[in-house]
Parts: sequence; C-alpha cells; structure tokens
Amino acid sequence: MDFSAWRGTLGIVRPTFRPGGMEELIKMMPDGIGVIPLFADVREGTEKEFKTVLDRYRKKVAKLAEVGCDVINPSGAPPFMVLGYKGEAALIREWEKLYKKPVFTSGTTHVDALRKLKAKKFVGFSYFRGDINKIYARYFRDAGLEPLDMVGLDADFQKVQEFSAQQLYRWIKQHVKKHPDARAIYMLGPAWRTLEIIELLENDCGIPVVHAVPAQCWDTQRHLSVREPVKGFGRLLAEML
Repeated sequence: MDFSAWRGTLGIVRPTFRPGGMEELIKMMPDGIGVIPLFADVREGTEKEFKTVLDRYRKKVAKLAEVGCDVINPSGAPPFMVLGYKGEAALIREWEKLYKKPVFTSGTTHVDALRKLKAKKFVGFSYFRGDINKIYARYFRDAGLEPLDMVGLDADFQKVQEFSAQQLYRWIKQHVKKHPDARAIYMLGPAWRTLEIIELLENDCGIPVVHAVPAQCWDTQRHLSVREPVKGFGRLLAEML
C-alpha cells in the first residue's frame, strides 16, 4: 500500500489536458486520499466528439482498475450525458461488473448532489453553445429533476478559462433572477475559474451552488467512506451532506 493514500485512491479519467480543475480538486481533497489521473484528450467539445470518445474512456477505466484504484471517476459530464440518464447508468453497471470497481461519473455526482440539497428545481449553466444544452437538460429531467433553464456561455471551448470569475458571477446572477422558484444553481464543468464566487453566489442568491470541482471532492469522499468537511466552496462540501 502507498501510505500517502491510506484513506483510499481515486482514479480519474479527465476529459481534457486543460490545467486548473485537477489542481483545484487535489488542493481541497482531504489528506490520505490519493489521486491517479489519466486523460481522454477531448479537444473540440462538440456533441459529435463526445459520441466518439467513450472507447478511450473505457481503456483508461480498465487501466485504473488494473493499477488498484479503490474507486474510479470517468469525469467530464458531456460524454456521458449525451448517452442519456438511462444509457449512462447501463454503461456504469457494465464497467463495474467488468472491472470490479465502483464507478461514478460527473453526471451521477451532480444528480446526487442536487437531490441531497433537495433542489429539484434549479438553474443550470455550462460553457457550451447551442443545442447541446438541451441534451444536458433532458438528462436531468430523465433523472427526475426539473432544470428551469440550462444556459450556455457564448465562448469558444478552448477559451473558457479566459473569462474572469467576476464576469461569470454577473452572468449567472442575471439568469438566476429570472427564476425565483429555483432551489439551486448548477455549474457544469471545471474549466471556468469560478471557485471564488461559489459562496458569493450562495449568499447573494440565497440558494446553494453545485459546482463540478467541490461536488467531485464530496462524492469521492462518499465513495471512500470519508467525511471531512471543507469550508469555502459552498454548502455541499462544507456540510458533507
């Protein structure tokens, strides 16, 4: 056993080589949890590409199981959301049976987080243009939730990280105001640099935020039977619901 990972090891298949989200996750992860990352090399961020990368994910999941990870997270919501909620669930069951390891995706994490927060109605935000946001909304509806809107940022996939947290705060808040019955804000993906505005949004809008990175830390802890709250990144992780 690697004694730096005495509480367990998470194997992650990251969708892109984009820096930021991985570093943020490791910094907030409790001591004693090891992280082994592999990469699926998503480059375009299009629906067409997402439908072609699952075999890459499968090979990476197999490798992470082979090297002994305790739990495996093929991350990046879009490649699995385009399968639909039931299609994703079937694939997870297949991989768990084949590789004998617990598997959770970004999508399953986000659904579970919204349920824990009792936030059936929410406003969602992504950094993808166009109709793919309708696919994300349908995924959540099929999971029994009620996305009031799924708003896509008008940005090139490779330039998302160039938006400031303050710009994104203003953009999100403007859309949330249109839905006074929303019970949460959902932010798909780790590419945007927005950790610093999570608690600001929660305080100013009066509802919790499900952000990809803190939610990933929260769900990793759940799967490894660890419960160490982390302050500063929203209610979900601070209270370890």
